[in-house]
Amino acid sequence: MTLTDTRVHDRYPTRTREPLAPFGRVEPTVWGGVSGPLDPATLAAHDTHGYSRHDALLGPGEVAAFRAELDRLAGDDAVRADERTIVERATDEVRSIFEVHRISGLIAELVRDPRVLGRARQILGSEVYVHQSRVNYMPGFEGKGFYWHSDFETWHAEDGMPVPRAVSMSIALTDNYPFNGGLMVMPGSHRTFVPCVGETPAEHYKASLTEQEIGVPSRSAITRLAAEHGIDQFTGPAGSALMFDSNLMHGSGNNITPFPRSNIFLCFNSVDNALVRPYAAAAPRPGFIAARTFAPLSR
Repeated sequence: MTLTDTRVHDRYPTRTREPLAPFGRVEPTVWGGVSGPLDPATLAAHDTHGYSRHDALLGPGEVAAFRAELDRLAGDDAVRADERTIVERATDEVRSIFEVHRISGLIAELVRDPRVLGRARQILGSEVYVHQSRVNYMPGFEGKGFYWHSDFETWHAEDGMPVPRAVSMSIALTDNYPFNGGLMVMPGSHRTFVPCVGETPAEHYKASLTEQEIGVPSRSAITRLAAEHGIDQFTGPAGSALMFDSNLMHGSGNNITPFPRSNIFLCFNSVDNALVRPYAAAAPRPGFIAARTFAPLSR
């Protein structure tokens, strides 16, 4: 199915000339109506905090297989030369590989795994498709972090996602410590949308995938959110996972330790939340970053 080009009413204005005050979201976080592997307590925690932890999602043998697959992908010259592969500006090390579920058969199987797909469907209350997939590499000593941001702000502004009915799963393939650049989140911040200032440049994605400067909240907004909600961090052994709402404020610091960090990142959107024309960009980002054609995964 191809997504519509008809833009619906913009409930979440952003990328404006003048600052707009943050405001509360209307849509739920857990939509309900679809059964799945999550128990009521986990769903309630996800609704309250905007994220949920899932220990031992993958077993040791699976972790080893996926780590070997990430090593294979990073060492493949054809993959490295592909436009879907992003490298660090300073070191030329592989930072991310996008649309990885279409490059790797192993990760394609993971996307449809009931442990993954079932959780996404249950939270979003509908059939889902992969809006974006990627693997992230954060090598020891030189791994660069991601500044504070809401995924939905970018997906709304540059991809045309109407509302925050999307959820991401970050699956750790290495141990996540408090000191090796682990993902930081602000519990409860998913209930507040933070508009950003600044016009989206043409082909902004080429710069933003290594270092985002447009579409990030102001320091004052981050300070207020942190004061209200605090900051938590995703830590745990390889094989654990974090599911989080598309509007959750999150980021990660640099990794200056000897301990590398890598993960598989899968972003699911509801089929009832079809992309339209971007709300704050002249043209949509490429399909390998934001899928504009889809088929429900469970069919």
